[in-house]
Amino acid sequence: MTGAYFADRCAVLATMHKKEAAIAPLLKQALGLEVMVPEHFNSDRFGTFTRDVDRPTNQLETARLKAFAALELTGETLALASEGSFSPHPAMPFLPCDREIVVLVDRHHDLEIVGEAISTATNFSHAAIATLDEALLFAQKVGFPSHGLVVMPAPPSSDSNLMLKGIVTEPNLITAVTRTLKQFGTAHLETDMRAMYNPTRMQVIAQATQHLISKAKHHCPNCNVPGFSIGEYRHGLPCGLCGQPTAQVLAAIYRCQKCHFEQPKLFPHGTQTADPMYCDFCNP
Repeated sequence: MTGAYFADRCAVLATMHKKEAAIAPLLKQALGLEVMVPEHFNSDRFGTFTRDVDRPTNQLETARLKAFAALELTGETLALASEGSFSPHPAMPFLPCDREIVVLVDRHHDLEIVGEAISTATNFSHAAIATLDEALLFAQKVGFPSHGLVVMPAPPSSDSNLMLKGIVTEPNLITAVTRTLKQFGTAHLETDMRAMYNPTRMQVIAQATQHLISKAKHHCPNCNVPGFSIGEYRHGLPCGLCGQPTAQVLAAIYRCQKCHFEQPKLFPHGTQTADPMYCDFCNP
């Protein structure tokens, strides 16, 4: 059924950072979708990790903007885009995490499907250094040279003319750090989080793509359109001690974006009662 929507169609991928390596093979195998990267597409105009170009809006909206720009550039009807962000994990704020979104926009069927992955598997890091030895130690900790680095004066600047990006060899790192230290006294090093220089991030992009695929294969029971997925969670899971409703999730509401059919799934987290520690009556 999913093949009727996507098989043998061409999707333009809005990237200049080789994300097709993580995305294209999965979509080809699972959906029969051909992925093409348009020439001369500048995704950096939608924001850079190195702060020299601000992201115009939130993560999902930025991914959509990329997809629409690729559609306008190519005249195709199907586009893909991804957007990543790095921040403290929402449940474990002491750990950095990578949140990746992959969005598919289908103009022919007026359809959007979004895949998402959140992972603590990231080398996202930075350091201010005053010596070459400190730079080499930082590089070792973050997986260099398989993972690229960025060097700039410290404190970090948004001036792209002062940045040296995509450093993946020790001689180039030594040259960049030595030159920056000589000119400015201190240097700021950070991991290059562009996908082509960060294989760990590529793996999380692949996870987000798999999530998109699973949603694309889930069709609405009412109208058979793909992308039938959770639209909201409803709370009120009963306390296991007193039976009163709690703030814990009782049901996931699956919703179709085309016909708006809804289908609840009770106990989506696998438990039918809440621990009394979450109950306002038992544990006020």
